[in-house]
Amino acid sequence: MEFSIKNQSIDKVRSGCLVVGIVEGKKLTPSAKAVDQASAQALSHLLKQGDLPAKAGKTLLLHHLTGVAAARVLLVSAGPGKALEEREFRTLVRSAVTALDGTGATSALFCLAEVPVKGRDEAWKLEQLVWVARETAYRITRVADQQDPPCTLTEILLPPSPALKPAALHTLLQRSSAIANGQDVARDLANLPPNLCTPTYLAERAKAMGKEWKLKVDVLERSDMEKLGMGALLAVSAGSRQPPKLIAMHYQGTDKKKKPVVLVGKGITFDTGGISLKPAPDMDEMKFDMCGAASVFGTLQAVAEMRLPINVIGLVPTCENMPDGNATRPGDIVRSMSGKTIEILNTDAEGRLILCDALTYAQRFEPATLIDVATLTGACVIALGHEATGLFANDDSLLAELQAAGNATGDRAWPLPLWEEYQEGLKSNFADLANVAGRPGGSITAACFLANFTKTMRWAHLDIAGVAYRAGKEKGATGRPVKLFCHYLMQQCAR
Repeated sequence: MEFSIKNQSIDKVRSGCLVVGIVEGKKLTPSAKAVDQASAQALSHLLKQGDLPAKAGKTLLLHHLTGVAAARVLLVSAGPGKALEEREFRTLVRSAVTALDGTGATSALFCLAEVPVKGRDEAWKLEQLVWVARETAYRITRVADQQDPPCTLTEILLPPSPALKPAALHTLLQRSSAIANGQDVARDLANLPPNLCTPTYLAERAKAMGKEWKLKVDVLERSDMEKLGMGALLAVSAGSRQPPKLIAMHYQGTDKKKKPVVLVGKGITFDTGGISLKPAPDMDEMKFDMCGAASVFGTLQAVAEMRLPINVIGLVPTCENMPDGNATRPGDIVRSMSGKTIEILNTDAEGRLILCDALTYAQRFEPATLIDVATLTGACVIALGHEATGLFANDDSLLAELQAAGNATGDRAWPLPLWEEYQEGLKSNFADLANVAGRPGGSITAACFLANFTKTMRWAHLDIAGVAYRAGKEKGATGRPVKLFCHYLMQQCAR
């Protein structure tokens, strides 16, 4: 889907459709007024009949209005007249794209940014319009001869912005599209079946992405991990025939001397739970246990496409967690790259094991900031549901910056504590620490486990277990938190 500016009178634009907002089912927004005037009050006469409900997102499609060059006009209800909530504005855009998908309209002029949204400016609305339109148009690539039909709406035109200069508007659209592209990369990777999306496949994808976007890509093999003493990561992969990988993708957008932001994404390409085997129902969803890794891939591509003046390194520790005669057992003790020994009480708490070695490895890059992202705990789903990412940080300013990035993009995160008291449950009689601390506060104690390996770093942890994918009929990856990451990195460039 392409986005461009159309600097022409609304009624003169030749496109498949004009999309305009209607308030209270009858009041016209400025663009709707222009259409109404050009069509000899056709909209006013029609709306008096009550054909468009006042509920936000309801639509009414009209054809061949006299005096209007566009083949269609789509009326979108903007609600009862008050400034919209953020979610309601997204509903307007989603409803409009859905209503036009499957019609003959391949292009449409969207005039929805003129609808007021509480506390949000023109730039925010345009950015959201791009993202929501792209998300609505997204189709999962099926591993089958028969594919789902693509969205028939392939081009969205936008009128000039009264609040943004043409150059600023052009940049905004370019960046919003790049972030949407990155989100699609994350979704595509996570939606692949686990027999195709293996650690080796991710390594090959990273190399291909490196060639396309001029990233330096390094891949550590099992032998490299053994030399580095990554006993925790290797313990997770011990039961799998798939070799583990540690992928490092380097984007250099500014002086080499400037310290990078390092993003570490959990890449368990399939998680059976290992010897601590998961229940059979819904185990197919454990292909999504690499959504953290997928979001790092998507973010690195978006950053490269935007050419941000910042240095970013994406680290992806990736392997399978499988039961086998060689698999790690509950009660085993392993030595991590940091030198700390870990008593593995539950092999299904494997994400923190591969992350702790990756976080230790990341310190060689002397990062300005270190952030990991993982579908880490079911406890986070219980705590926050499917709306917010769990956010932990050992630096208050970093926590505030990440939460602000989530609020700005709609990719929201909610802070949870890292208090020292939670470390008590991780004590072990036999090793430096245990990998689990029982059921209470499970997402917190998992983050506290990782905190043991990041004490010298400015570090944050994002638990995306509840937001990385949808289950049931709408099953599929969401691409979160690519938007949050990109906004955060853009803000760092502006500092």
